[in-house]
Amino acid sequence: MRVGVDLIDIERVRRALERHGDSFRERCFTAAERAYCDSKPNPPQHYAGRFAAKEAVGKALGSGVYFTWKEIEIRGRPKPGVHLSGRTAKWAEKVNAGKIELSMTHSRELAAAVAVVVDP
Repeated sequence: MRVGVDLIDIERVRRALERHGDSFRERCFTAAERAYCDSKPNPPQHYAGRFAAKEAVGKALGSGVYFTWKEIEIRGRPKPGVHLSGRTAKWAEKVNAGKIELSMTHSRELAAAVAVVVDP
């Protein structure tokens, strides 16, 4: 079993969304993730949660930030799930990663995620 954790300031994500707009959204999030986050009353909070989740998954896989942001897609509600693609999926195969369990949470200021890669 491997664990990854990430914590991010929601205001930091809000500023990135304001400064870089669509380029930040499109570089880091899939179309489905953008549609989900943009449908919420406070999109930065949800973008921050997904950003933290992607970081946590990368850490749990042992790849750190050696992945393309959109290769880790956070899916589902109420229990979030993880879908991997591209070289991140190949890396997960290489390191014999099993199912990835994910938990996300946020306060007014912070978003956090914990990813657990279960051994097959």
